[in-house]
Amino acid sequence: MLQSIKLLFGNKLGASDGGIGHVKDFYFDDQNWAVRYVIADTGTWLPKRQVLISPYAFGGLQQTEKVLRVNLARKQIENSPAIESHKPVSRQYEEEYHRYYGWPDYWEGDGLWGGMRSFPVLETPPQVYPGKPASEIDPHRKPADAHLRSAQAVIGYHLQAADGIVGHVCDFLMDDQSWAIRQLVIKTGHRFTGKEVQIPTRNVDRISYPDSTVFVNLTREAVGQSPEHRLVPPDAAHLESIVL
Repeated sequence: MLQSIKLLFGNKLGASDGGIGHVKDFYFDDQNWAVRYVIADTGTWLPKRQVLISPYAFGGLQQTEKVLRVNLARKQIENSPAIESHKPVSRQYEEEYHRYYGWPDYWEGDGLWGGMRSFPVLETPPQVYPGKPASEIDPHRKPADAHLRSAQAVIGYHLQAADGIVGHVCDFLMDDQSWAIRQLVIKTGHRFTGKEVQIPTRNVDRISYPDSTVFVNLTREAVGQSPEHRLVPPDAAHLESIVL
């Protein structure tokens, strides 16, 4: 099933022993369109701090009364490597983070989650390993992953078709098991009176961050004729989803 990322913003996050804040953002990989991290705003629990939570901590996206359940204890999250929220995530930080939790590296292997793994589900609970400070891992700071991007930032980007601008990105639809983004939701025409359509991520050629634009290999007419995106009624039992 596909799930709206935009509708998850602000949802509460619950660890095994209590609340840990709410969903602030998602970081996704724009090469294979997998969500790599949930950005948690820890609120008054850990003031002035944001933490990354990998899909490994969720497995399938389990939700009860708008609370996303995380298979970690609060102490584990509190002691995890701190993220510099105003800077891009470096591979050095990711290595330290994954070693701390004992999770496999998603960037090693051909699968969506490393090796041949298609779903971020672990057979055994995560084990926390003491991590070394980043300065002890590698004296040369590894650069940020240029393909790891904020969903919040990309929402609002222009959509550039083969023959001109046709609308803007207003949401992403994510597989709630594999955490892969399958569709972009595009608002075509006027920002207030246009319609919303769904574009498969396979049609995206590239994203220009300096130009705040997503380029697709479709014409404006093809985009306009794409399947229309409709929200479920607000009193529905589940968040917006569609069958693949």
